Amino acid sequence: MDKKELRIKYKGLRRQVTDAAAEEKSLGIANKILSLPIWKGTYYHIFLPIEKHREIDTSFILSILQGKDKEIVIPKSNFEDGSMIHYLLTDNTVMKKNVYDIPEPVDGLEVPPAKIDVVFVPLLAFDAKGHRVGYGKGFYDRFLSLCRKDTIKVGLSFFEAEEYITEVLESDIRLDYCVTPENIYAFS
Repeated sequence: MDKKELRIKYKGLRRQVTDAAAEEKSLGIANKILSLPIWKGTYYHIFLPIEKHREIDTSFILSILQGKDKEIVIPKSNFEDGSMIHYLLTDNTVMKKNVYDIPEPVDGLEVPPAKIDVVFVPLLAFDAKGHRVGYGKGFYDRFLSLCRKDTIKVGLSFFEAEEYITEVLESDIRLDYCVTPENIYAFS
């Protein structure tokens, strides 16, 4: 399927997920993440969910990161130029939802992409080769292109892999792993 078809399909599938199922699936994903070989790093970048789009509740993963004393980094989107600024999450971080209902830090201590060891990547769909489909604005591909080559990219999905995504671009950054409530996909 092409990216446009996949966006329509998975937005529809997400709308069918109940609140209780979303919470259960999000917890299942967080539990699976514990078995990934990603815990030697210091800086872990994580997105905060857009609740109205039934995105994965990353609060469970945040709790794991805090319990492992990791430095947690969260993004703030710049919709004028398609970039993101990345801030260290601290007890003093003030959060505010932007015009798209994305919870973001107002400001804080900026962390350059080159310092980030692991990125938890939002997505709508992914395939068996590690390609992902997001909302189509390219924020994460631009951000991931600024990270180190050894930065680990972990997709999070309520749903299993598609066999193949057509229209993959050279600028699309592949995942290293994708975690669903039932499976861990590793891409080499």
